[in-house]
Amino acid sequence: MKRRNFITLVSAGSGGLLLTAPVKSSALANANKKNKVSPGGLSADVIIAGGGMGGCATALAACRNGLSVIMTEETDWIGGQLSQQGVPPDEHSWIETHGAPSSYRDFRNRVRAYYKRNYPLTEGARNRENLNPGDGSVSRLCHEPKVAVAVLLEMLHPYMSSGKLVLLTEHKIYRADVTGDMVKFVEATNLKNNQKVVLEAPYFVDATECGDLLPLTNTEYVTGTESKKQTGELHAPEKGNPKNNQAFTLCFAMDYQPGVNNIIDRPEDYSFWSNYVPEMTPPWAGKLLDLNYSNPRTLEPKELGFHPEGVRTGSVLNLWNYRRIINKNNFAPGIYDGDITIVNWPQNDYFLGDIIDVSEKEFKKHIEASRQLSLSLFYWLQTEAPRPDGGLGWPGLRLRGDVMGTNDGMAKYPYIRESRRIKAEFTILEEHVGAENRKLVAGEEAGKKAAGFYDSVGTGYYHIDLHPSSQGDNYIDFGSLPFQIPLGALLPQRMNNLLPANKNIGTTHITNGCYRLHPVEWSIGEAVGSLIAFARKKKTLPRAVRENRNLLEEFQGWIRSQGLETHWPG
Repeated sequence: MKRRNFITLVSAGSGGLLLTAPVKSSALANANKKNKVSPGGLSADVIIAGGGMGGCATALAACRNGLSVIMTEETDWIGGQLSQQGVPPDEHSWIETHGAPSSYRDFRNRVRAYYKRNYPLTEGARNRENLNPGDGSVSRLCHEPKVAVAVLLEMLHPYMSSGKLVLLTEHKIYRADVTGDMVKFVEATNLKNNQKVVLEAPYFVDATECGDLLPLTNTEYVTGTESKKQTGELHAPEKGNPKNNQAFTLCFAMDYQPGVNNIIDRPEDYSFWSNYVPEMTPPWAGKLLDLNYSNPRTLEPKELGFHPEGVRTGSVLNLWNYRRIINKNNFAPGIYDGDITIVNWPQNDYFLGDIIDVSEKEFKKHIEASRQLSLSLFYWLQTEAPRPDGGLGWPGLRLRGDVMGTNDGMAKYPYIRESRRIKAEFTILEEHVGAENRKLVAGEEAGKKAAGFYDSVGTGYYHIDLHPSSQGDNYIDFGSLPFQIPLGALLPQRMNNLLPANKNIGTTHITNGCYRLHPVEWSIGEAVGSLIAFARKKKTLPRAVRENRNLLEEFQGWIRSQGLETHWPG
């Protein structure tokens, strides 16, 4: 990117952070004139839509390898599911040493260093190598969303300062100009003032949460469930349904003040949600707002516990501890009055409507309904949840909007589990990664390992975890095997300069259930950013890197030298 002429931007929501970007090209000038947008058209080597885990990793890899990047994000926080969606990381048990790129472990180490540098920790917490600020049971590193934002900005800031990276928060891409198999430019809108800007680049990356660039660019994609006839997968249904997507969740943060009455106004839809019994196949365990749910593995009723002071609740899981992001006992006395926890539970999964490929009005309707569900769950916890002493409700529970960066305590954006998915050069099936299906196709001994991919560009692991769906499927949850990320799953069948970097890669509805987690998103994004840089260097297309075995092996060796993992040890 030539840097002889610059304009200066202050990105909305960036807290006054000064960003620089090149003046528009003549092509952008013509596009701006034609579409009546602002004169501030921008160009770079790569345009990334979406500042989540995959988007940030793409930007880091591209900038590290000399490319200029413009990244848009429709909220005012980068970090995706880790920050704006309020979901502490779901990770595998080997994450501290392998199974993700070294840059992801660097991010995790920086989070711990941030707490040790800035927070008054107890001596024991400060000396703990693998500090877990919240000691939440879901992860070895449960922490505040704002810390994720701060650390990611810290990692990106050298490139922002040098002008290699422009970050446009509170911007969303609504239009794309496409000629044949190539995206020419996209048009983003500032969501605060409706000002539009045209963005031009040789490469575009869809790192949005729902795969929003795919329909805008006419990139072929699939949604929902495939049939058993289509994929041959063991757990696929007999009949596919493109509208059958996993539940999404509007998470929230809360703490507890004993003896204080923090009861909120009764939510508008509380009567509906407090009596709602999900209509599922197989059946749900009872009412949605209750301390039981369908066991994901067996679908039998499973009892849960809740106590906001973190005490044991018999032999059942205390939900308070599950996604706890602050354990007050890790900090100096008096810093925190109590713990802080994130609510992303079965009880606030929203599955009464689909938000993929619907109108904006329909999208907003379901997001508001999910807000009412989460508010109703919180009100139920305050007023009706059973206590160990036989009473009902915990009035001292308090919504923590400051933790989530919102006024109402809800997350800035819903936690999206399933996106549009590209029709890829290679699609990852259950037989490649599912433990049971793998043995059926590969045999007992070979089936102990996931399929090996000659074009692997990353690794990951999570069990196949499908939450209840918008068309009435109950949980689908079963074992998988430590897997690889094949380059073919990152390549659209036709488009040459648009790549996916989130949950929108070439998986099925089934395999999306283990490729949708935090470190896997990061691994996908870093592979995509590296692929673009390598293809530019070799003056070829990304798909050609996969088609030429010598080029592919050179690329794999190159990314391994930069800390990406292509194989599991052993």
